[in-house]
Amino acid sequence: MSLDWVQQALRERVGFSPYPATLNLRVESGEQMETWKQVKNEVKGIEISPPDASFCQARCFLIEIERRHRGAVLLPGVEDYPADKIEVIAPVRLKEALKVRDGERITLEFIE
Repeated sequence: MSLDWVQQALRERVGFSPYPATLNLRVESGEQMETWKQVKNEVKGIEISPPDASFCQARCFLIEIERRHRGAVLLPGVEDYPADKIEVIAPVRLKEALKVRDGERITLEFIE
């Protein structure tokens, strides 16, 4: 998140400069997993292309976090990426802004 090209690409493609760390979430229920699979398979998302082949491509999906913050889910284009992992980016440090600790639930709403 702190690489210059990542910051620039995200600023251009999702409309904000992300806090230089992701909030990593785990999908818990079967229903949540089905929703996440549907988003990954049916929504094009916003492509993030690296400057060269030494980095992976990614897709972003715009979201609203806890109905209070806009952000995006970042899905790296790597083959063995965990199916139940969701990486959330936002222009603020989400743990602090939401006042959450490890293990607490967070609601995401996909908006595009």
